[in-house]
Amino acid sequence: MGQSKALCEWIVETLGAQKENGTKFMAVRFGNVLGSSGSVIPIFKRQIERGGPVTVTDPEMTRYFMTIPEAVSLVVQAGGMGASGQVFVLDMGRPVRILELAQNMIRLSGKEPGRDIEIVYSGIRPGEKLHEELWGGHETVAPTEHPKIRKLTCPAIDPKWLDAELAALSKLVDAGDAKGVSKRLAKIARNAQRLQSSKAARTAPAAGAIDAVSEQPVS
Repeated sequence: MGQSKALCEWIVETLGAQKENGTKFMAVRFGNVLGSSGSVIPIFKRQIERGGPVTVTDPEMTRYFMTIPEAVSLVVQAGGMGASGQVFVLDMGRPVRILELAQNMIRLSGKEPGRDIEIVYSGIRPGEKLHEELWGGHETVAPTEHPKIRKLTCPAIDPKWLDAELAALSKLVDAGDAKGVSKRLAKIARNAQRLQSSKAARTAPAAGAIDAVSEQPVS
């Protein structure tokens, strides 16, 4: 999972633990949404309209997909059933091979892959995963009353540690130090400090799930 997304989940978790704020804070984790901003679909469409080539990262790369209406509906329902600080993950169904998606889009445009439109493999970028993971090995996944919504649990992030790291990150942002921000974010993701008490078990991403350094669209 992307580092910036993990950091956002930790912020939601710690805010949710502050009972005095009077607001419910929850996060919902899911894969790619078809047609959304940054989706691979518009990218492939533009490449096909130009006559190719269509760029695919790796022939074996897979990702989860769902439609905008489905994603919105499930996110709203998760927000209605959750307690403050919870993190949910949506059932994304079967992972889809990006190569097959590209081939199908080319055929739907009335052309043939490899003959009319070339497919070029660009290679996996640093930190990018071949197969998408919706939860890490240190996370516990449990069902909810909704068949397509699950809840995650693992030891809570230490809020004092997180506040200090966010303050350090903010100084780098104010200074316009893009490289410093990237390095600090990677360090935060690798060295997440958690509360070990069983009473501190909250919903949050496991440190072992934070591997990606790129938030770019998959193609």
